[in-house]
Amino acid sequence: MTESNWTAIADEYEITDAELAALDDDGDGDEGAPVSLPVLAVVGRPNVGKSTLVNRILGRREAVVQDVPGVTRDRVAYDANWNGRRFTLVDTGGWEPDAQGRAAAIANQARYAMSVADAVLLVVDARVGITDTDAAVARVLQRGGKPVVVAANKVDDTKGEADVAELWRLGLGEPWPVSALHGRGSGDLLDKVLEVLPEAPAEGRFGTGGPRRVALVGRPNVGKSSLLNALTKEDRAVVDSVAGTTVDPVDSLVELGDEVWRFVDTAGLRKKVTFSSGAEYYASLRTAAAIEAAEVAVVLLDASEPLSEQDQRVITGVVEAGRALVIAFNKWDLMDEDRRELLDREIDRDLQRVRWAPRINVSARTRRAVDKLAPMLHTALEGWEQRIPTGRLNSWMSELVAAHPHPVRGGKQTRILFATQAGSKPPRFVLFTTGPVDVAYQRYIERRLREDFGFVGTPIQISVRIKEKRKRR
Repeated sequence: MTESNWTAIADEYEITDAELAALDDDGDGDEGAPVSLPVLAVVGRPNVGKSTLVNRILGRREAVVQDVPGVTRDRVAYDANWNGRRFTLVDTGGWEPDAQGRAAAIANQARYAMSVADAVLLVVDARVGITDTDAAVARVLQRGGKPVVVAANKVDDTKGEADVAELWRLGLGEPWPVSALHGRGSGDLLDKVLEVLPEAPAEGRFGTGGPRRVALVGRPNVGKSSLLNALTKEDRAVVDSVAGTTVDPVDSLVELGDEVWRFVDTAGLRKKVTFSSGAEYYASLRTAAAIEAAEVAVVLLDASEPLSEQDQRVITGVVEAGRALVIAFNKWDLMDEDRRELLDREIDRDLQRVRWAPRINVSARTRRAVDKLAPMLHTALEGWEQRIPTGRLNSWMSELVAAHPHPVRGGKQTRILFATQAGSKPPRFVLFTTGPVDVAYQRYIERRLREDFGFVGTPIQISVRIKEKRKRR
């Protein structure tokens, strides 16, 4: 369809100049790659109020908080902003240097966070004073060579300030009194943090742009944290045989396919948020937010078990959020021939609506095929970012409608005047029509778009704008 055709249609129907101008705009209008930010790690022993302080700094409830030591079990990254300066805030599990078992795994996360951070915020309970654990943390920080700010937490009034002086003995400089619960002193603390935090990460770890964001999602106990550990080749996330070990989303920088990706290991989605409570309720919100913040989601399914309603709900959440999608079948090492036949039938029956999503069979335990995940992610992201020039789209649409017209309904046949791709990430198409378009016909258009242009790994959104004929005077 030529520009003169569009102009003629616009003159005949009530189409605005802005809508007509969109037909000449083949730019994507999307934001560029995210920039890399300096990293501040928040560390300290259990239950000193680290997550409460993180929420205070962020100005919103992000970190899961309960009056129970050890609710934060992995290291969790958030984007923060103070006085126009943006930085990444990493919340960590409480550190007990002589911890055993799961507590030892949590301690390793805190040590790692300190090693990769550009600066460290050490949180100490001013009312308790310096414990053996605080002193041990201080010694590690002194050897680490990173800038450190000491937050003397739980100083709720002027009477508590007398307890702050003792914290000079940590040997990390001036302690800053703060009440994470009430916000007292938080501004002064953040001013000090910005003094020691560099403008950019050390050595430009992520190059000129930030790493692509990947949400790792699935129902509880499908092996999300195990897969993350297999990708990083280290015990990055706390893994336990008990379902629900991961509470907060956990950000990991993973080198895969000769580039760095930002993986977020999320809490397993158990039930609808409406019926959740306590820490699980907020963890569900964090998981949904992680999907929203990601560019592509890897939905992990347990290949050794039948596909469940929970699996379907996770996939639906990704599709409705408009994110690129890769489906990974984990625990492939547990498969036998009988289960493979059953799985093929389940895929044909239950995953028909997302046949466009790349699929990969992996084993987190044996690391089977985990290195092949990067090409799948690239394929999905390319489909997610794909655009069709408006002229080509309308020529294609004209041929499509001529070969397969919209069905007649109530004695009338809807006419598609023209179409435009309104955006990408995900691809969004707008049909300008003379009447309603059947849902089945919209599905037909989507199927043909995929057959003729690809759009692998991405949902496609189609909307309809009905246009009336102009009234002539």
